Amino acid sequence: MRSFMVAIRTSVFLMILCGLAYPLATTGVAQVLFHKQAEGSLVIQNGKVQGSELLAQGFNGPQWFHPRASAAKYDPTASAATNAAVASKEYIKTVEGNVENLKNENKNINNRIPADLVTTSGSGFDPDLSPEAAKAQVPRIAQAMGISQDRLLSLINKHAKGRSLGIFGEPRVNVLELNIALQSIK
Repeated sequence: MRSFMVAIRTSVFLMILCGLAYPLATTGVAQVLFHKQAEGSLVIQNGKVQGSELLAQGFNGPQWFHPRASAAKYDPTASAATNAAVASKEYIKTVEGNVENLKNENKNINNRIPADLVTTSGSGFDPDLSPEAAKAQVPRIAQAMGISQDRLLSLINKHAKGRSLGIFGEPRVNVLELNIALQSIK
């Protein structure tokens, strides 16, 4: 009976420590030191949440920059990759379909298509595009919005981010932030 009571007390102590104290402490530290990230890195415009800078969302219409394709169809409850091997017929068919859609949508695009415009990311929610992928969409957007291509290229360059710490990752531009900036110059 004594061993049983020790086990119960130990279990209760560990549940309070690991299930209550530790999560409250880490949440408190995150709120103080990394408030924006702890709140989901939300992008707020005119007091309204537009989305998160960490999650891609679909933009329909020729006047918007489009993000990478999403295997999860931009549904945040269904984060998923295709899990198709790059040499599989399914993957090749999907990429060929994406290339065809891209060419139909962007009549001026040549055969030098940035890979991130026709492939999905691992999570299905990559919020960023390469600057080249954003620039490939400029003729379509310029025509739809009646804005000069030079102004759109300048907007892309203004929002482009380099490698983290100068060595990690690739240059990128956040599609949500780019479309919010585009909306403000309409």
